[in-house]
Amino acid sequence: MQRPTLLASAPVLAVALAATACDPVPAPGAPPTSAAAPPAPTTPAGNPAPATDSAKSADLPDFTGMDLQAAQDKAQAAGFYSLVSHDALGRSRHQILDRDWKVCAQTPTSGPQPTRATVDMAAVKLDETCPATDQGAATPPAATAGSPMPDLKGKSMASARTMLPGNTGITTKDATQSRMVLVESNWQVCSQDPAPGTVLNGQPVTLRVTKFGETCP
Repeated sequence: MQRPTLLASAPVLAVALAATACDPVPAPGAPPTSAAAPPAPTTPAGNPAPATDSAKSADLPDFTGMDLQAAQDKAQAAGFYSLVSHDALGRSRHQILDRDWKVCAQTPTSGPQPTRATVDMAAVKLDETCPATDQGAATPPAATAGSPMPDLKGKSMASARTMLPGNTGITTKDATQSRMVLVESNWQVCSQDPAPGTVLNGQPVTLRVTKFGETCP
């Protein structure tokens, strides 16, 4: 009896030959074919990401006397992007609108600096005078139970609060009128109870305050 012709094998053989032609086997002794290189990193916009160099340095400009916004723009143009600022008068005010503030001092100083350095600018409002020394460079650590009561006279109410234990009950009173103490960074401490040096054991604290620019009674 005549056997049926296996015509169905022809397409399979053709596919196998095509696959072999597309992916040839390297000759004996030939170097292996290298894998495709991974795609280069890109930014969200699709542009090549800039190379980073943790040891890169650049000249940090002197920002003294500049308004805070212009100083920050100039710092970024020079390659410095880690920027912070604080109230040079030590009143713990936030620099919400940078154009309303001017730079009194900076850390680090101008000159060659690592671009990864954090640049801290001490600032006051445009109509204020820079202090002889930076009053806000370091925040005193908060007192704890059993430690002496700090001397808060002359401190802003906002700063005074950070210098007391977090669980302290604080009462503020206008020392000259009967105004409400709303924006604490605008008020300075005139007197305190308990007195400086008193051991803190959980007792409530009363602070009599007046606005900056006013005279304590």
